[in-house]
Amino acid sequence: MSNHPSTALILLAAGQGTRMSGTRMGGDAPKAYQTIAGRPLLVWALETMAQHPAIGPVVVVHDPDHQAWLQPILQTHRNVIATSGGATRAHSVHQGLKALAPHAPDVVLVHDVARAFMPAVVIEDLLRAVRPGQGAVPSLPVVDTLRHVEGEVIAGDIDRNHCRIIQTPQAFLFDELLAAHDQAADLSAFTDDASVARAAGLRVLAVPGHAHGFKLTYAADRERAEQMLAMASPVPKVGSGFDVHRFGPGDHLWLCGVRLPHSHGLVGHSDADVGLHALTDAILGTIGAGDIGQHFPPTDPKWKGAASDQFVAHACDLLRQAGGRLMNIDLTIIGQRPKIFPHRQAMQARIAQITALPASAINIKATTTEGLGFTGRSEGLAAQCVVQALLPV
Repeated sequence: MSNHPSTALILLAAGQGTRMSGTRMGGDAPKAYQTIAGRPLLVWALETMAQHPAIGPVVVVHDPDHQAWLQPILQTHRNVIATSGGATRAHSVHQGLKALAPHAPDVVLVHDVARAFMPAVVIEDLLRAVRPGQGAVPSLPVVDTLRHVEGEVIAGDIDRNHCRIIQTPQAFLFDELLAAHDQAADLSAFTDDASVARAAGLRVLAVPGHAHGFKLTYAADRERAEQMLAMASPVPKVGSGFDVHRFGPGDHLWLCGVRLPHSHGLVGHSDADVGLHALTDAILGTIGAGDIGQHFPPTDPKWKGAASDQFVAHACDLLRQAGGRLMNIDLTIIGQRPKIFPHRQAMQARIAQITALPASAINIKATTTEGLGFTGRSEGLAAQCVVQALLPV
């Protein structure tokens, strides 16, 4: 898939949330509306998943009998589409898919509201894996010994090396998942979207999941979630970057990932893109990961002439691995020439593609130094960048 597929989210919130002799998960409300740290699970799910920049339309599949709990949430999340669920999970997913049909997204993510704290960074791995004929699910390795039990007697061994704990969201091309549900003979036989997809002949790839994506089922899970939130509430971190390259022979230069015709090129070991170099350093700064030279040494011939988009992508991957999420970019180009304004939108679009941020979260501007200094003498270009990211404490 491209870096920017049109992506929709289905949140499944129609369940009653009863286990252990019909007892709810430690509260009187249905599971989706029980509060953790003062907020309903559905709100946590909306704000952890639906705020990801890749997500467009959001459908909440609900029980019509839960209107008293749902309506206050819809009042504060007005872009959410609400539709009634079905008799089973798979039927509810089918209802959600049909509600999305007018929006015709490229990709759909199906997520259980009971996994309200799955970090949104998992979405990026899922989107990279989805392609025609292939969906993706987050998974965790099994660390405990597994045994097949009949009654209370151990009846056989299970090789845990070939087992995974499967989580949500589960990601597929929208048209393919809808067709798989449409053609299923008995949706009640399926426990998740991957099983529906596999029955229709689709391949399903397991990508790394996250421990925070555990399913809230019992009262003890509420305590676990509240302890986790107390320890891991994300905080904003700011990083800055600065870079300079001098002009040299050439008929073009690279700036913010865009090739610009020009009377001179920029001199550097890589493609000398001052905009992307400053951006790389700024992202690295949010996680205290040094600078671009430590990760891509100019003495290494591997990076001679290299495109700088891979430097930014590497910094974004490190941020994601740290549990962080990029929020916005403010980038300033400093120099007399070339003119930046005619290329500003193309630069925004290219950076959006590299970072998976919406273009609206990327600000690119230019300034001169009133003829002063090396930039004022048109000897080169400089760039400075400030970014904000959300990271766990």
